[in-house]
Amino acid sequence: MNTKIILIVDDEETTRQGLKKTLEGWSAGRLEILSAADGQEALELFQRTRVNLLITDICMPEMTGLALLKNIRNQGYKPAVMIISGYPDFEYAQEAIRLGVLNYLVKPLRKESLIKAIEEALETEEHMVRADYLEKVADQGLLELEAKKEYVNSSVKQAIAYVNENLPEQISLKEVADAAHLNASYFSAMFKEQTSITFSEYLKRKRLQLAKKLLITTDLPIDEVARQAGYQTAKYFIKLFKDSEGVTPSKYRKLTELDETPI
Repeated sequence: MNTKIILIVDDEETTRQGLKKTLEGWSAGRLEILSAADGQEALELFQRTRVNLLITDICMPEMTGLALLKNIRNQGYKPAVMIISGYPDFEYAQEAIRLGVLNYLVKPLRKESLIKAIEEALETEEHMVRADYLEKVADQGLLELEAKKEYVNSSVKQAIAYVNENLPEQISLKEVADAAHLNASYFSAMFKEQTSITFSEYLKRKRLQLAKKLLITTDLPIDEVARQAGYQTAKYFIKLFKDSEGVTPSKYRKLTELDETPI
């Protein structure tokens, strides 16, 4: 995994350097701590590197902390954000919450409270990143197919439920048809008529979707990802995955860690 980056933005040099030194000592090399004296310098850093957590003073000349946050949001950056301020301000706090700020800390900062807030923010950022990846790789066609209300209490709905419950297992058309209390040939034709894809294509896309999710959200070995996604062997899984995505499962996992999801 890449080293996570925390960016401290404060126009007061003493505060900025003090925070940087405190966080460098606490992280002991686990995190990279950057600093900027104003919003413009911070924006330039965002253009050069991926920031996981932004800690910014709210009152700065030329560009306030909230203006900085609006800028980075408008440019598509999605770090976790913490605001620090010399005094509590209800209006500032309300705007900060609206912009997705995770915490609003008032100076002087207590080290214990600061570290706890940072740990929570980094954990939240990790969940945000994974959720963002999952949204990017989601098979929208499958989501729409499975959300159709016309399937309620139908054989297709029963088939979809059976697949979702048994995806790690070997699933045959006949087994699913039996679960839906239908002849296999009739079920196959009906499934394609109602969904516009064959049952085998649906099953293939479901397995691939689960495999992507496991690759992004877990550290499971590739052979275990293959097993949990219902593939007979890791070799077969790797071949099908590369045919579909253009990269091996291992490469796909590395690309998502580097924020280069192949979509």
